[in-house]
Amino acid sequence: MGIITIAIGDALLTSMWVFSMPLLKIFTFKIVGFLGAQTLPLATLMVSTLLVSILVMIFSFIGNVFGGASFNPAASMTFHVAGLKKNDSILSMAVRFPAQAAGGVAGVKAALGLIPAEYSNTLTGPSLKVDLHTGAVAEGLFTFGRSLALLLIMFKGPKNGWVKQWLVSLATAILVLTGSRFTGAPMNPASAFGWAYVNNRHNSWELYYVYWIGALFGATLGAWVFRFMVSLPLPPPTKQKKA
Repeated sequence: MGIITIAIGDALLTSMWVFSMPLLKIFTFKIVGFLGAQTLPLATLMVSTLLVSILVMIFSFIGNVFGGASFNPAASMTFHVAGLKKNDSILSMAVRFPAQAAGGVAGVKAALGLIPAEYSNTLTGPSLKVDLHTGAVAEGLFTFGRSLALLLIMFKGPKNGWVKQWLVSLATAILVLTGSRFTGAPMNPASAFGWAYVNNRHNSWELYYVYWIGALFGATLGAWVFRFMVSLPLPPPTKQKKA
């Protein structure tokens, strides 16, 4: 499929993903409460990772329909640098990243407009709780860890697809919990952009330095380390078609 079709899928998936995150928190609290498991320390983690795994499986199917669309620029960069998306290029990223950012804005606006005010505590985006440079390093490290875990689990982990996805969700949840004291660890530049846009912070250096540059550098480093660990050959250079 063409890059425009994939970019449309990117925007659609990202908007759906960002919109679904507050709903995920609401359903997690409801399910844990229904089960009477509020006092169990790992109940919330287990329920949330299960719900995220189901969502990702659904979104992956939709992404495949659009030719490999994704709701996360960091994940797109990870698979590109790892050489696992043969049709990707830096030029395609230049088209897809803005589409994903636009999807992030649409998802946040939909969440703010449709989710009842009683759940306003779920309608918050990532926030920087440390200085700028520490935040950029932290977001880079969290995204590095998530990207490396994603690649190792998906390509070197268990064969069962559901188990793989749950392990990725678990690793992501642990990183988010760890990163809540630093950057919030969205590890998703498009999601961070969406929340920054509605809060009129989309032109800030903090957004691009911490949540874009930091995250994309971490994703790139994670893919490089994965290539080194599994000794993947470098992808052949993309041939430019003559006019």
